Amino acid sequence: MKLWQKNSSNKKEVESFTIGRDPEFDILLAPFDVLGSLAHAQMLQEIGLLTADELTALRKGLIEIWDEIEAGTFSIAPGVEDVHSQVEFLLTQRYGDVGKKLHSGRSRNDQVLVDLKLYYRHEIQLIINDINFLFTDLIMLAERYKNHLMPGYTHTQLAMPSSFGLWFGGLAEALVEDLELWRAAYHLVNQNPLGSAAGYGSSFPLNRSLTTQLLGFADLHYNVINAQNSRGKTEKFLSFATASTAGTLNKLSADIILFMNQHFAFVTFPDELTTGSSIMPHKKNPDVFELLRAKTNQLQSSPQAIFLQLTNMTTGYHRDLQLLKETVFPDLSQLKDCLQMTAFMLKHIVIKPDILEDNFYAYLFSVEEVNRLVLEGMPFRDAYKKIGMDIEAGEFRPSTKVEHSHEGSIGNLCLDEIKVKMQKALVSFDFEYVEKSVEKLLAK
Repeated sequence: MKLWQKNSSNKKEVESFTIGRDPEFDILLAPFDVLGSLAHAQMLQEIGLLTADELTALRKGLIEIWDEIEAGTFSIAPGVEDVHSQVEFLLTQRYGDVGKKLHSGRSRNDQVLVDLKLYYRHEIQLIINDINFLFTDLIMLAERYKNHLMPGYTHTQLAMPSSFGLWFGGLAEALVEDLELWRAAYHLVNQNPLGSAAGYGSSFPLNRSLTTQLLGFADLHYNVINAQNSRGKTEKFLSFATASTAGTLNKLSADIILFMNQHFAFVTFPDELTTGSSIMPHKKNPDVFELLRAKTNQLQSSPQAIFLQLTNMTTGYHRDLQLLKETVFPDLSQLKDCLQMTAFMLKHIVIKPDILEDNFYAYLFSVEEVNRLVLEGMPFRDAYKKIGMDIEAGEFRPSTKVEHSHEGSIGNLCLDEIKVKMQKALVSFDFEYVEKSVEKLLAK
């Protein structure tokens, strides 16, 4: 029997269908359910619904459960509906009726919501750390290979000279821009829904500001209906941020797959990081980057899936929302894997030197030659026509010297400025305040 049931129980077919994959995701929520319960219990004592001794007992029990979760010995017993019920059952089993008092002033709706907010906040911190590690590697590679020229392409056709420094630096700055979406998602995640109950508040004199402070939230969802309606909206924001970062990794992966092709041969990786063929001894396949390309494409499809799932949903809680976990939880895990694998592979990348010394790439310098004539005084249209006619006549003999000096060009990568942008983005996430709040809540 479930905690919320009276004298009847669901048929097993209904129960199996409605529970779905929740048990596997609930284990991930377990530590955050404990954190939410610790804050809620302290608030209940502050408003007189628990005695000091009862709070002490609940804190002791909840921290015991936290330690079991950390040790990997916590599990949801057969027949127990979810992690929230398991925590309450354990408290009641070990400490008596005080365990039954913990749910006063909250619904499973806001209990699930606060667990999700805390889980998402934690996952965002891990992802931001992984993004920063990859960013640091890209900046280092940009600096190391800033003088290694390579072809630049438009329409997948040879266009103008580029450099590996420019390419790596562009990917690094793209990650900084991805953080703007993560910051928006984090701002929505980092608001406290606890106390909204089933979406219409409570007749208990709850102190929602206190639980906001205890859990390290930056603010709270003041309107209780809006707090409940934030479920779904929060996942939508997370999917946008996930898809944006996945898009950056997708671009990097697609480029490397092309650059590893023997017709390009711009980059290689050690044999042990590539795969071979069952019948072709010469093959070095870019399987890692092909899978990165596929996985990041999967991640980029998630916003549409979430949009469609949220269609036609009126104000308030709906069981449909449960299924969002099946998209968002695996996506966050997959993005972390992709970030970490990309960083791992780039540590082993081998760049081919002197690519543009091959006369095959001579036309890349046509714009350089047009600009040189313009700087010497020739009108642009005349310079463009002259170089075009030289190319048609087979008389194009360009200088391969590249002189770009403006901000963000081959000769002025602005890596220091990009690093400053990243630092400004990172400090906008108040992870240190959150960590201190959690540590204080768990203090024995």
